[in-house]
Amino acid sequence: MIKTKIVATLGPGCGSAETIKQMVDNGVDVFRLNFSHGTLEQHSRYLEQVNAVRAGHLHTIAVMGDLCGPKIRLGTLEEADWDLQAGSEVVIIAGLEQSEPGRLGTNYKNFSNDVKVGDRVLIDDGQIVMEAIDQAGDKTTCKVLVPGRLRSRKGINLPDSHVSAPSITEKDWQCVDWAIQNKLDFLALSFVRTADEILQLKEYIQKADSDIKLVAKIETPAALKNIDSIVDASDIILVARGDLGVEMDLAEVPLIQKRITNMCRRKGKPVIVATQMLQSMIDSPAPTRAEVSDIANAIMDFTDAVMLSGETAIGKYPIEAVKTIRKVAKVTEEYLDRSDTVYQRIDTADDLRLTAAVVHSVAQITEDIDAKLVVVWSESGSTARLLSKARIDCPILALSSNERICRRMCLHYGVIPRCRPIPADNEQFTKLVNSLILERHWAEPGDTILLVAGQPIGTAGATNAVIVHKITA
Repeated sequence: MIKTKIVATLGPGCGSAETIKQMVDNGVDVFRLNFSHGTLEQHSRYLEQVNAVRAGHLHTIAVMGDLCGPKIRLGTLEEADWDLQAGSEVVIIAGLEQSEPGRLGTNYKNFSNDVKVGDRVLIDDGQIVMEAIDQAGDKTTCKVLVPGRLRSRKGINLPDSHVSAPSITEKDWQCVDWAIQNKLDFLALSFVRTADEILQLKEYIQKADSDIKLVAKIETPAALKNIDSIVDASDIILVARGDLGVEMDLAEVPLIQKRITNMCRRKGKPVIVATQMLQSMIDSPAPTRAEVSDIANAIMDFTDAVMLSGETAIGKYPIEAVKTIRKVAKVTEEYLDRSDTVYQRIDTADDLRLTAAVVHSVAQITEDIDAKLVVVWSESGSTARLLSKARIDCPILALSSNERICRRMCLHYGVIPRCRPIPADNEQFTKLVNSLILERHWAEPGDTILLVAGQPIGTAGATNAVIVHKITA
């Protein structure tokens, strides 16, 4: 049992029900459908496989869709890949689908309007760096500063330009409708720049009578300028280090990660750290030492979850990658549990202040009595979320009668979600918990646990009781 949540991207490398089951057995909590690749028909097949595994597995499994956003890409190369030499000049033509030597196409029709003379143009995650030196109509002439090899459809980043494209594209809206229809648990919005973009999508989802929770992907300098309001407007935050490392000084990315994870801890919001966690394991069965350190540091930065992208979607060793995350998380969490934890108060809305105060007390009581487990009835998921952010030393068993709520809790650090009918009172709640814990071997007779609930049980926002219980045979 580990507390850190694992998000794994589905793709050709892990799309079968057998592989998905093995990944769940080894700790995957959330599967990601990346709408930037594949068709909705392909994603439907992946979702069918997840649902087949979900139906017969004790582990609660959630699914997250990831919208493409306004990803700017090169056009298709007519010939094989070719090299760009330092000092050479190329013309980028907005809207041109086919590229040829000296004339590069891009799918972004506003390219020449947004890019000004002097702006940098980065290709393939910054492997190639150019500078705009002239413009004429839909043509932007660029000088190559850092050479490299061009490949079809590679991404373009414009760190110095104001990109006028909306965060949600026409294709994204189709994917949003598909996500609502298929009742996904989370939906990630790419290239978020302002809180208004999150609120726009949230309003659309609410009008469709859906309760999908929104993930804001932080991957642009504009998002960092508005980070406070974006965190407040979002349900979950994802630190997308790939594009951040291209758009900004790479040396700043670790500090940005720490800043955002600490902010999310203070505000009680789940946070995911993503991109190149185990990049080498796309082709290798073992990680590098740097990757292991990166995962451990992300956990010590108070992330709730780490995400695997190409490592599972197209990698040769998806199961080994999941096992690696699990092993590193286990060792790191044991270290954190032995260290002195500072139990921070969490900034909450007025209607959750009482719950936050109870949670703050539970964290201290757990340490004082060396509790084996904390059990909470969390009908809306709010108490479980706040307990997760307290970073208590023992696991949190979170019960709810709502399967959708249980799936949302899949992104909460240290939380084991289980769906059960609402008990009549605290006495029945205690009996249910005692039986479940013995059945799953999470504690032994004589071990002390804490129960957190309220009266009546199952009423959102009613958490007001802490019960000390010794497990009985």
